[in-house]
Amino acid sequence: MENSQEDSQDIIGSQLTDIQNLLKQFNTRLSAIESQLEKDSTPSDSSTDIGDRLDRIEKNLLLIPDLYRYRKLQNHLASGEWSDADYETIHLILDISGESELENLTPSEIEQFPCNALKTIDRLWREYSDGRFGFLTQLELYQSIGGDLTSTIRQDRALVEKWGDKAGWRVNGKWLKCSELDYSLSAPEGCHPSRWWNSPYGSKMTNYFLARLMACELTG
Repeated sequence: MENSQEDSQDIIGSQLTDIQNLLKQFNTRLSAIESQLEKDSTPSDSSTDIGDRLDRIEKNLLLIPDLYRYRKLQNHLASGEWSDADYETIHLILDISGESELENLTPSEIEQFPCNALKTIDRLWREYSDGRFGFLTQLELYQSIGGDLTSTIRQDRALVEKWGDKAGWRVNGKWLKCSELDYSLSAPEGCHPSRWWNSPYGSKMTNYFLARLMACELTG
């Protein structure tokens, strides 16, 4: 019984430590935003400078809500644990969608996926990969070969295959297994996150998700 009580106290102590660390992160980010706001209150002759500063503030604000929710992804990315970050991305998408399994998340549901969540996940991937990975990088790769909203509606399979070639997901005309991909910064631009795209709904989910990225207007 005494051991059980000690274990419970250890668990509670660990949870309190997590909460304290979370509050420190929250306060640090708030302080950074307050400092940025003070700087931005100084008149400037350049509207471009003002726009850049406002954009930085907006990016900081994206990470304040649900800071705890994105912490694990951020930690994996900061440590260069790209494969773990890849799995965590799926977990986040499912958690935010209210689903427990990837098989349960339908293309019609992804049409309503929150844009702020997409932007936050994307921003973290791009920030820690120096812009090599992330949803925006993948979308721009798709658009660079002629992909647009129309091609997602008609579910252009040939275009998706060409896109897969560029992202490093296909070799010699065949799709690679996720376990065969390069989980390092040496991987082709746009290669990750990758496992999320391997949906049970196949190309239909791929096109619906691409369309959702366009609708959310992700920016660099």
